[in-house]
Amino acid sequence: MTTSDELKVTPSWKFIFSHPAHLLSFGFGSGLARKAPGTFGTMAAFPIYWYLAPRLSDAVFLFVLIWAFAIGVWVCDITGRALGVADYGGIVWDEIVAMLLVLFFTPPGWAWSLLAFALFRFFDILKPQPIRYFDSNWHGGLGVMFDDLLAAGYALLCMAAIKSVLL
Repeated sequence: MTTSDELKVTPSWKFIFSHPAHLLSFGFGSGLARKAPGTFGTMAAFPIYWYLAPRLSDAVFLFVLIWAFAIGVWVCDITGRALGVADYGGIVWDEIVAMLLVLFFTPPGWAWSLLAFALFRFFDILKPQPIRYFDSNWHGGLGVMFDDLLAAGYALLCMAAIKSVLL
């Protein structure tokens, strides 16, 4: 995450309402959290998932995720350029989309949801290879979105392994 001294603009409610891309990339305001905005962005995925999942077929939900990823590349790029920092910590649409993917494959129940959240945050924060490589070398909106997709993949692999042992 960057310091405010490097920013062109200080993120605020006024900033995120100045352009639809900022509102989306800041996770409808969840990215404005002073501490751990990525965690707050990840938590924002839950009500979105709870609303969409029962209303959409699996195929449509996956289509929405693909669309959300593609739109995320664009809006995160716009917001990163406006801020002067490509992957500013308050840009959390990447966490939201990645967590939606994780939740889609998570077995029902609070324990599984909590585990999914913990695993995703663990890999998103730790950034093991190749996540770290892409986080450092891919820039712009695609770089912002892609490393979280990889963190989601690691979380899903761990969930599958745990599920195979427990169930």
